[in-house]
Amino acid sequence: MTELATTYLGNLTENLSLSERIEKAGSEENFLEVYLDQADSPKGRIHAHSTSGIDVGIVKGRDWLLQEGDVFATEEGKLLLIHLREQRVMVLSFTALVGDRAIDLVHLGHVLGNHHWPVIIHDNKLYVEVAAEVEVMEATIRHFQIPGLQIDYEWRSPNQHLTFSEHGHH
Repeated sequence: MTELATTYLGNLTENLSLSERIEKAGSEENFLEVYLDQADSPKGRIHAHSTSGIDVGIVKGRDWLLQEGDVFATEEGKLLLIHLREQRVMVLSFTALVGDRAIDLVHLGHVLGNHHWPVIIHDNKLYVEVAAEVEVMEATIRHFQIPGLQIDYEWRSPNQHLTFSEHGHH
């Protein structure tokens, strides 16, 4: 049986009474925890498994993002605590001036968009959500042979979350 969580109660960091309620709930009979990928946070419908193996369905508006420490009530009256996993992101930076290779960068951006690999520019770096096998992503990027283009990776905690834009065709 799937526990359905549709009622948002708040976040532990903003509501101390929720922390107390969770401590009191204590057992699996009254309390569930799920670990989600940060990419799940904007979704309106999420299916997950609790740490105790129970199927959980989360239904929320798409107009807000789940945060670490969010708490829901299930239809069965259980409390559901949300945890977000660390997010691995690809980081593209440049060790040299691009100069006359600017058109290659435009083409690279076009290709990343066509692959639906979400990107964000932050602090003079291009962050790419790891949305495919890293070997495939790296090969696609290295194909452009842009001098000075460096590919690295970072782990981002839920508190360092990057909100990637969704790419879509209209």
